[in-house]
Amino acid sequence: MFKFSKTNIEGVVLVSSEVFKDSRGLFYETYKKSDFFSNDIAVDFVQDNHSVSQKNVLRGLHFQEGIVAQAKLVRCIAGEIFDVAVDIRKNSPTFLKWVGFVLSAQNKNQLFIPAGFAHGLCVISDSAELVYKCSGEYIPEAERGIIWNDPDIAIAWPIKDPILSQRDANYPTIADYFGFNGGNKK
Repeated sequence: MFKFSKTNIEGVVLVSSEVFKDSRGLFYETYKKSDFFSNDIAVDFVQDNHSVSQKNVLRGLHFQEGIVAQAKLVRCIAGEIFDVAVDIRKNSPTFLKWVGFVLSAQNKNQLFIPAGFAHGLCVISDSAELVYKCSGEYIPEAERGIIWNDPDIAIAWPIKDPILSQRDANYPTIADYFGFNGGNKK
């Protein structure tokens, strides 16, 4: 059984599972198509990814552009992350707004991020593993990104001095990407 909690950005949903524990360990469902579809998450996932990172690693903000834009269902299976979704749908009333949630092996929460969002995360435990489903296959030519500390988005990351890949450190600002003058479009 799942609990679907809407966030303050339309389409982004925090998903909690009922966990069954006994002397042998625990069991819980992480995905059931019929439950997700009946809660307005009618997405056919076609690719699963698994990522391992150390403390203070920050990945993002990533997205795929155009008809290969991906919806994602993200969960942390070891450790703890701060997971972020940024609305980059230019005509959306929540354009450039973001939401962030702690996902951990302990709380077993998942974050559903619809297509049209940039996704990022940082590791707040010693290390973390996450797995996530994608609605589209990874297409290198469609991959895009926005710099993690963009002032027009102003994400309140819970870490200082993140460890970044060269690619993530060199992404453009949202103003450069969309061609506006900045000034916090939220």
